[in-house]
Parts: sequence; structure tokens; C-alpha cells
Amino acid sequence: MSLTTKITQAVADELNKHDFSVAFNAVYSVKPGFELAELDVLRVVVVPKSLEIDRISRSSMKYTANIDIGIMQRIGKLTPEEAVECLGELVDEISEFLQEKTLENFPEATFAGITNDPIYIPEHLTSNRTFTSVLTVKYMMMS
Repeated sequence: MSLTTKITQAVADELNKHDFSVAFNAVYSVKPGFELAELDVLRVVVVPKSLEIDRISRSSMKYTANIDIGIMQRIGKLTPEEAVECLGELVDEISEFLQEKTLENFPEATFAGITNDPIYIPEHLTSNRTFTSVLTVKYMMMS
């Protein structure tokens, strides 16, 4: 199993162990994609994004793994503003949780940062009535 796969699965595992304000099941995926009908249920998908390897010295390397977490759901009867408010709070909750959490299944990976980009995709709200947000979490390891 590759380094990014191990970290990605560990992130999904941590999310599934925690009780968030909105219930969901985080899933590791290499090829996320859903039909609109599948998004009637909140989907949280954890995907490996990138791996950077930097030489620190002759005998040590720094590995930086970036993991994307997609948060998606059709907004139903909510207005786009209500959906952004409600699901945006969940995105913030996930972000805050990961900042403070050591990955139990991969403790050698140290949290290094998080980005929420896009905060939400306006086109998805208007054309598909779907909330879509992406968190990119950065973990570092030394060897």
C-alpha cells in the first residue's frame, strides 16, 4: 500500500470514529463520482491528491502528502444560502477536528495544514442544487 493510500485511509478512519453535528460515512476513493440521485445523502469522500518528497540531508527525506476531502450533498428544499450556512459549518467542524487529531492508524504523519478551496462551488448550487466543498489536508513525515 502506498504512503498516500495509507494516510488517506487513516484520515477516513478518523472521520468515521468521530461524532459530528451531521452524521456521515467518510469513504476512501481513488475515483470519486456520483449521480445526482446519490447525493440526496451527504457524501464525504477522502482522496489522495499529491505527494512531495524533499531531501533534507544525505540521509533524511521529508514527505508531504496532500489529501482531499470532498463534502457533497443535494440541498433539497434549502435555499443556497441556507445550504452554505449549514453544510459550511460541517466543513469547518471537520477542519477543526483534523487540526487537533493524530491519525491513530498512521501516527507518524503529522498534521501540517489545511485549505478549504473551494469553500463551495456556486455553479453546483445553481445548476444542480448541490453543495460541494473541498478540504485539502497536508500531512508531513520524516525519514
